[in-house]
Parts: sequence; C-alpha cells; structure tokens
Amino acid sequence: MREEFIKFVHKLAAESAEVIKPYFAAFDLKVELKSDETPVTAADRGAEEVMRNLIRKAFPNHGVIGEEFGNENETAEFVWVLDPIDGTKSFTSGCPLFGTLICLLHEGQPVLGAISQPILDRLCIGDNNQTTVNGHPVHVPDTEGLSEAILLTTDILSVGKYQDKTGFENLLHRTKMFRTWGDCYGYLLLASGGADIMLDPIVNPWDVLPVIPVIRGAGGVITAWDGSDVVQGDSCVAATPHLHPHVLEILNADR
Repeated sequence: MREEFIKFVHKLAAESAEVIKPYFAAFDLKVELKSDETPVTAADRGAEEVMRNLIRKAFPNHGVIGEEFGNENETAEFVWVLDPIDGTKSFTSGCPLFGTLICLLHEGQPVLGAISQPILDRLCIGDNNQTTVNGHPVHVPDTEGLSEAILLTTDILSVGKYQDKTGFENLLHRTKMFRTWGDCYGYLLLASGGADIMLDPIVNPWDVLPVIPVIRGAGGVITAWDGSDVVQGDSCVAATPHLHPHVLEILNADR
C-alpha cells in the first residue's frame, strides 16, 4: 500500500509540474489577489485541479484539502492535502524558491509528504522514517552548535506580527548565517542538509502538514513555535535534533 501511494505522489508531482512550468517567469503571467490579499495565478488553480482529478479517479473514497478549492470529504480515513504552489510570491517574481506540496493523512496524521520543485526538477518525499530527493536518501545536518547553524525563515516581518520578535532576533544573532530561503524550499534545504533551522511564525494546514513526514524522515524535529504538536498548530519550528531544543528555548524565553 505504501509503495502504491509513493508512486501516486510521483504522478501528482509530474502532472502538476506540467501545468506550472509554462507559467514560470512568463512575461504575461496574470496575478490576482484573493480575499486574504495573497496572490493566486492560473498555475495555482490549474495544478490543484489536475491533482484533484487524479485523486478522484484513483482513490474515489479519499478526501482532499486544498488551498485553492477547499475541502472535499475531509473526514475520510485517507485525506490528501494539496498546496499547488507554496511560495506564490516567489513564483510570480520568477524566483524558483517555491514548490508543490502534497501530503497524505491517515486518520488525521501525516504519513506521507512531498515537496516538488518543478523548475529545478527536485522531488523530495518523506514517510516519517526516510526522506529522499530524486530517489536518493537524505538527512538533516549533524550541526550541534548554534554558532555553526544556518537559520531560514520566509518573511522576517511576519515573525514580529505573529510571534515574539525579541526571541527571534536573539536566535538570529546566535547563528552563523540567516537567509530568507523560505516557504517549502527552506524545509527541502533542511531535510537535504543545506540548512539547520527553518521557522514559520504562521502556517495553514496545507503549508505545514506535507513537510512533517519530510523533516521527520530526514531525522529532524518539527513542532509548533511553542513546542506543541505541529499537526494541530498554526506555526512551525523545524531543526536538527541537537539544535531544536535550544531554538525553542530562545524563541520562547519571554513567554
């Protein structure tokens, strides 16, 4: 059964990539704003529609939760969670730090997750036990000290809006390097050894559920900002096992 789902994730990633790639860096790309003031394009909607149709055909009893078209049979035993383009702001700017997120929930728990970067042709898949990139096993770094760590987040302004800015700034000054290589690509970098800490002060279910099996499968630790269960949370702290407790302590020092 597991292999069947993994093969299907490959299909979802490939079919969604075919929709997305012609729109990337297109001079005539039209960008709309949704009610929450976030951008959306025909690529977002088209990619999710393709994936939903594939799921309906292959697994008609499964549910779907998607960013663009809402929930469908979300109380089913198996539910797919889809974010066709995580990092739409990067996508619309012609920056490849975006990806398609795919997750399979079993009884509410993420058992399979994928980050697909169609422009760089990278497919990262995790099942909580192992994570691969294009079929090759990957692992988070073995970095033990914050002074050697690479810290990532998507939007530094969002930190102060949703979490304690002082804790974040204290963490930032104790790390080796800080970059905004964020959205789902930051989690791909952490899982494959290119970064040590990835933070998101606010997330939706389709942002975070797919990356949980990826980070866990790569040997990382992932929680909400306060250390609680990330599956039910609305924020995210992912890091190497050595660094994660220290990151949480610094971020929440003033709570």
